Amino acid sequence: MKFERQHKDDLSINITPLIDVVFLLLIFFMVSTTFTKESHLQVELPSATGEKAKQPAELIEVLIDKEGQFTVNQRVLINSQLVTLKRAVEKLSDGNNKLPFIVTADASTPHEFVVRAMDVAGQLGFRKLSITAQRIDEP
Repeated sequence: MKFERQHKDDLSINITPLIDVVFLLLIFFMVSTTFTKESHLQVELPSATGEKAKQPAELIEVLIDKEGQFTVNQRVLINSQLVTLKRAVEKLSDGNNKLPFIVTADASTPHEFVVRAMDVAGQLGFRKLSITAQRIDEP
């Protein structure tokens, strides 16, 4: 007896739609990807106009130069660490946090050091915090 063989249909997967989907995903990711362009802002600190304020006899004045070196009431500190600045301010204020606390920074001082001085004032409980600016002389 001779059995007739069944014809096997040639099974083929049409991959055209798959290629289309992959191509569309590729285009989607290329378009939606943001290309990060790092930019560094150069900020010039503002200058102020107006009357010069009267300074009280006793105050804590922190001067910061462009390298971040602190000077507290005309005494240069050995380093610019937070602990050193805090100790110097505690010693000069003698626990009196009602004194005015004035921060004066060079125009090219990194912002980190100004924030560090403001942080010390906040930690020690100073309420009268002032930040000075350079006065512009009008013609």
